[in-house]
Amino acid sequence: MHFNQWGPQDLSAPPERIIRKIEARSGVVVEDVATGWVGAVVRLEKSGGMHIVELADRREKVRAFPLGPGFLLDGEPVELVAPATTAVRKAVRTASGSVKVADFRAKVAKASRIWVEGKHDAELVEKVWGDDLRVEGIVVEPLRGIDDLTAAVAAFSPDPHRRLGILVDHLVPGSKETRIVANLMKSPGMSNNVLVVGHPYVDVWQAIKPSTLGIPAWPSIPRSMEWKQGILQAFGWPHTTAEDIGLGWQRLLSRVNSYADLEPSLLGRVEEVIDFLTAPVS
Repeated sequence: MHFNQWGPQDLSAPPERIIRKIEARSGVVVEDVATGWVGAVVRLEKSGGMHIVELADRREKVRAFPLGPGFLLDGEPVELVAPATTAVRKAVRTASGSVKVADFRAKVAKASRIWVEGKHDAELVEKVWGDDLRVEGIVVEPLRGIDDLTAAVAAFSPDPHRRLGILVDHLVPGSKETRIVANLMKSPGMSNNVLVVGHPYVDVWQAIKPSTLGIPAWPSIPRSMEWKQGILQAFGWPHTTAEDIGLGWQRLLSRVNSYADLEPSLLGRVEEVIDFLTAPVS
């Protein structure tokens, strides 16, 4: 014991804060304090005698930072240290292709929302982008069609902190859907607060690639027949009741494992909506 440690001391001084050390393992999401960059750990390397950690944001852009202090984890200052095992594991990917966040608790839902036309659309978006949406705190809500879209959006009252991203089926020139969207966007307060995007398919079912289902193309259904019933009939599946349609959809959805099973025309639109809802408020 050193006797010079005894004697008067300032007991009112706050204790020195100890910064928690966190291993820089693949998928851990941190924020660099100096730049505000938020990303998941994807790689460690040694350069010039020091460790460098690479962080990938949700758009797959990667930046490198010196390993050490200067990071936040869930708002807490932390020091990133090299894992006990020298190599960083290969990043795990979500169904959407983004880096999976390790040990993440879903954020409290933001006021902003993604609206889709129906239950099947919502289930498909959830299956492929669900991990990303929980990280961002974005909720997907199904509509019952878009005939009353303008009134529904007005009731939602979008603003810069309460944005809406809407995914519409069959948004092609000359369609009923295109006219509804055009009228909506003429309403006050829509610009910068509401984004409507769409895919060209009659129903979101068609956004599943035929190759995913092991068929050369989606069957052509006459206009005199309800489209979903016609599809199930063409597959030789039960198709006469609402329960048949629900079970048929679940069989189709079970074949979707990742973004690679979907058409690019849907992928791009969903990513566009997520980017819109997560962009900083200017």
